[in-house]
Amino acid sequence: MNGADRLCDTLLVNGVDVCFANPGTSEMHFVAALDRKPQMRCVLGLFEGVVTGAADGYARMADKPAATLLHCGPGMANALANMHNARRAWTPMINVVGDHATYHLVHDAPLTSDIESLAAPMSHFVRRIATPDDVGPAIGEAYAASLSLPGVTTVILPADCAWGSVEPAEVGPTPVPALKTVAAASVREAAAALRKHGARAALMMSGLSLREGPMATAARICAATGAGMFGQMSNGRIERGVGRVALPKVFYPVDMALEQLKDIDCLVLVGAQIPVGFFAYPGKPGRLVHEGCAILNLAMPGDDLPGAIAALADELGATRTAPAFVARPRDEPIVLPTGPLDADKACAIVAALLPENSIVCDESVSSGRMFYQQCHRAPPHDYLQLTGGAIGEGIPLCVGAAVACPDRKVIGMQADGSGMYTVQGLWTQARENLDIVTVIFANRTYAILHGEMRAVGVNDFGRNARLMLNLDEPALDWVMMAKGMGVEAGRATTAEEFARLFKAALGRKGPFLIEAVI
Repeated sequence: MNGADRLCDTLLVNGVDVCFANPGTSEMHFVAALDRKPQMRCVLGLFEGVVTGAADGYARMADKPAATLLHCGPGMANALANMHNARRAWTPMINVVGDHATYHLVHDAPLTSDIESLAAPMSHFVRRIATPDDVGPAIGEAYAASLSLPGVTTVILPADCAWGSVEPAEVGPTPVPALKTVAAASVREAAAALRKHGARAALMMSGLSLREGPMATAARICAATGAGMFGQMSNGRIERGVGRVALPKVFYPVDMALEQLKDIDCLVLVGAQIPVGFFAYPGKPGRLVHEGCAILNLAMPGDDLPGAIAALADELGATRTAPAFVARPRDEPIVLPTGPLDADKACAIVAALLPENSIVCDESVSSGRMFYQQCHRAPPHDYLQLTGGAIGEGIPLCVGAAVACPDRKVIGMQADGSGMYTVQGLWTQARENLDIVTVIFANRTYAILHGEMRAVGVNDFGRNARLMLNLDEPALDWVMMAKGMGVEAGRATTAEEFARLFKAALGRKGPFLIEAVI
C-alpha cells in the first residue's frame, strides 16, 4: 500500500466517492490508486476550470464534497476562478494538487511554483503533505474542514508521498464538528427587532436557509411580524417553485436594488452578507440599504442556519402560523410566445415548460436577468447560480449537478460569452452521457459589459471598444462546437423553433444543446 492508496481509502471512508480530475505526471500514482478503487467515480475534465466548477455543482446538490485532482501549481491556477465561485457559495470541496517529489523541488524544474500562495486566496484550508504517513491525516483534516466551515480546501500531494509505502491499516471516518448553534441572546435580539420594525424589517438569507423547510419557517416569521424576506444577490442553491416560498433576490442593477430595499429599516442576516453593489459606480452608494438601516447578524455561514430560523420562529410564537409568500399554481393556461426569438421569450418558454424536480444552473448573465422571477410558479425545482462573479461556471456546474443527481433533468441557462471560458465541459457531458439541456443565449456580444460601460458613465464608444465587447467577426457557431464535442445540438431563431427543440430535449435522455439566436 502506498500514500495514494491511503488517500483514496480516506476519501471513500468519509463518503467522498467522486473525483473530478485533470491529472499530469506528478499524479500518476494517484491515478493508479483510483484505478484500484472501483467505488470511486472518476470524471475527466479537459480544463481545470471544468474540474472545479463541476465539483462545485456536485457538492451543491449532493451536500457533500467531491475531490478534484489537479496538476501542480499551473494546473491549479487554471482552476482558481471556479474555486473562487465555490468559496463564495460556501461549497465543500477537497482539491488534491500534485507536486514534484519533495527532493526534486530544489532543482526548480519548469512546473515548480508556490502552490500554497496560489491556493490560499481561494481556500480556507491549505495543507502540504509531508510524508506518505501524513497522507491520511491531511485528507481527513481537509474533509472535516470542508464541512465544519463549508468551503474550499486544498491539499498538496508531493509525488514521493503518493508513491511512498505506508503500513496497511484500517482507515476510520473522520469526525466532523456539528454546526454551531446560534446563541439564544442573538435569537432574542432578532425577535425584538422584528417585532419593533414589522413591515420595515426583512430577513436576508443564504446558504442552507434557502432550502424548502427553513424558507417555509422564515415565511411563518414574516407572516407573524409583517417583515419581508430576501435571498442575497448570489446564492449556491435555492429550492423553489409551486408550493414553496417565492423568495425574491436582491437585484443586480444598483438602481433596482436601491428601490427594492429603500424601505428596509432593519435587516436580519441569516448566513448572508449586507447587500452591496457588485461594483462601484460613480455617484452611487456601495451599500444597498440606507445608512440608517439597522443590521443584525442572527447567524453566520457555518452556523446551524435552519436551527437559527427555527429558534427565531419559536421565540416569536410563529411555528404554527401559515407561511407568507408561498407560490401558488397558475390560474391561467400557459400560452407560449411566438415570433422572432429574443432572450425574454426564451426565458418564458423555459419557465413555462420546466420539468418537476429539475435543476436549473443559471449563468445567463444579462440575457436571463428576469428568468428567476418568471419561474416562481414553475413546478418544484432547484436553482443554482453563479456566486462569485467569475464567469465560466455554468457548463461545468451542470456537469456536477448531473453527476450528483442522475435521475433529475438539468437545465443550463448559459450566456454565450461566458460559456466559451469552459466550453470543454460539453465534452465531459457527452462522455458521461449526462442528462443536461444547455440553452445558449447567442447574442454574440458581452451584453452585460455594454450595460456596464453605460453604468460607469461611458455612453459613446468606438471601434476599439466594440472589438473588446462583441463576439462577432466571426460569429460563434455553438451547434458545430457542441457536435464537435459529441453533444447533439440545434439552432432556434424563432420562439416556435425554440419551444420545439426544448420540448424534444426534455423528452430524451442525455446531453443536448440549443443555440438560441437572440
